[in-house]
Amino acid sequence: MDQSLESQIQTYLSHLEGLIRRGQELRDKLTGDASDPTTVAAMRRWQEDCGVTINQLSGGSKSHWLARAFSGAFLMRAADGSAMKGAAPAQLAQQLLSVLGLAVTSLTETDNKAITAASSGAPAPRRFEFVHNVELRPVLEQAYSESRTALAEGDYQISLMTACGILEAIVTDALEHLGSNGMSSYGAPAGKLADWSFDTRLAVAERAGLIRSGCARLPAVARQYRMNPDSETVTPAITERDARTTGQVLHVIMRDLDPGR
Repeated sequence: MDQSLESQIQTYLSHLEGLIRRGQELRDKLTGDASDPTTVAAMRRWQEDCGVTINQLSGGSKSHWLARAFSGAFLMRAADGSAMKGAAPAQLAQQLLSVLGLAVTSLTETDNKAITAASSGAPAPRRFEFVHNVELRPVLEQAYSESRTALAEGDYQISLMTACGILEAIVTDALEHLGSNGMSSYGAPAGKLADWSFDTRLAVAERAGLIRSGCARLPAVARQYRMNPDSETVTPAITERDARTTGQVLHVIMRDLDPGR
């Protein structure tokens, strides 16, 4: 390998290792106290540093697979891109750590294509071509991959919550495309769609005929995935069965929204 290329790779790896150490420390602190102002400010700076590094490794392209992975890490924060009440900061830190891990893997490949791989995107799957919001499609693709990986690795909480985020995003997209006039015919509540609960979105989509009754199989813990972690309600442990069933429901709803798949 060219020495200048090897030097560049080592520089990136050293920087990524530093980001990972910082992220692990922040994740642990946020798990103990998610409201500490100093930790919250440090988390914000770390996110910005991660974003800069990922942007460099992605060649400045938002469509690059690594950039999409970074964007996908924030998916659980909202179906529409805004902050979601149920997103635990420690959970977000873990998601971003996973993306940094992907970057390390890319740079340590043995085929001497590390930097090349980090500056040219591979063809993306087309599972979400039915989604009307074009910008959301690559984010959903990456999130889908992350959910499957988490399930395979036994991280059932991340798998389930990411699958729920995808489910809410695609149902919300379908409802937005239907329009407020169309939704009002199916008992939609007053107020903005962004303010509706997860259950309400699913129910209106079903009454409107956008989806069938597949969501009836969703585990109770999946329906509560947006619950505020600081609330007094105790969130039950997420089992492998919960995560797998949620993934199966997601597949059913994807078929409902894209009958030709």
